[in-house]
Amino acid sequence: MNGSTPHIVQYQGSKRMLAPKILPYMPKHFSRLVEPFAGMAAISIAAAKQDRANSYVINDVNGAVVDILQMAIESPSKLYEEYRKVWLSQFDYPEGHVNHFYKIRDEYNNGDRSAAKMLYLIARCVKGSIRYDNNGKFNQSPDKRRNGTSPNTLKQNIEAISYFLKDRTSFFSVDYHDILDMTIPGDIVYLDPPYQGTSNVRDSRYISGVDFNDFVKAIEHLNKKNVDFIISYDGSCGDKQYGKELPKELELEKVLLNAGWSSQSILLGKRETTFEALYISRGLQQRTPVTHTFHPEHIQYSLFNPVTA
Repeated sequence: MNGSTPHIVQYQGSKRMLAPKILPYMPKHFSRLVEPFAGMAAISIAAAKQDRANSYVINDVNGAVVDILQMAIESPSKLYEEYRKVWLSQFDYPEGHVNHFYKIRDEYNNGDRSAAKMLYLIARCVKGSIRYDNNGKFNQSPDKRRNGTSPNTLKQNIEAISYFLKDRTSFFSVDYHDILDMTIPGDIVYLDPPYQGTSNVRDSRYISGVDFNDFVKAIEHLNKKNVDFIISYDGSCGDKQYGKELPKELELEKVLLNAGWSSQSILLGKRETTFEALYISRGLQQRTPVTHTFHPEHIQYSLFNPVTA
C-alpha cells in the first residue's frame, strides 16, 4: 500500500508526524515491537506498514484507548458501523452539535463505555486531548469548529491499519513495568511516556504519572537484560528546555528531531522550532548505522561529547 501512514484519530502527543524520522533508528526487520505507552500506536502502525517486525505489543494504562485500537485492528467493520451511527446522529440536533457531544459524553461517563463513543469524543474534543476529572470521568470540551473524523475517512484508515496489524498484535492495559518485564533480547521497545511536567503527579492523559527516578531504574533494567529500545522523552522550543535529560550512565545516544514550528509560538506572533529528543539504546547504536549519520533536519550528539551540529 502506498501513501501516508494511516491513523485512527487526531491525538495529542501522537508521534505520527515524527514516525518517518524515528523509524530509521530501528533495524529494518526484527522480532517484536513493544509500545508500553502506545497512545494511538502511531509508531507501531508506521512500523507495521513497512513490515519491520514480526509481531507487536500495544499497551496503554488508559484502557479506553486500547479498546479503540483493538477494535480497529480486529473488527474494523464493526467499529466503522458503530462510529458512523454516533457521528451521524450529531446532525439530528437542531440546537447544535455541541449538545450532542455532551449527551454522548454523559452516556459514556454513566457506563456506556463503547469504543465507538470514546472514539467520537476524541475526534470531536479540543486538540484531540483526553482529559479526566478526579473521579475518572471524561471532562474535555468539544471543538466547536469541526465535526470530527468522517466515517468514510475512518473506514479507509482502520481497514489499512487492520491489514497491517491483524493477527500479530497483542493488547494490554497494564502498568508499563509489567510490559517491560515481558521483553526479551530481540525486541525493540519504543517508550513515549507522559510529558515530564506531569511525571510526579496524576496525569490527566495517562491517568497515572511516571516518576523520573523510577523510569530511569526501568531503563537500567532493560540495559541489564540486553533489550534494545528508543525513548521519546524531553525536548526544546526556542530557548526553553522541557524536561530533564536522561543520565549519561545509561549510555544512550541523544538525537533532537525537528518537529516543526511550535503552534503555540505562532499564536504569540513568534516562529520557534520545536525539537523532540530521542534516546537510542547502546545496542541499537551498533545495529543501526543511521545513528552515526548526520541528518540536516536532526541535531545529533553523544551524551558524552559536545554538540556537533
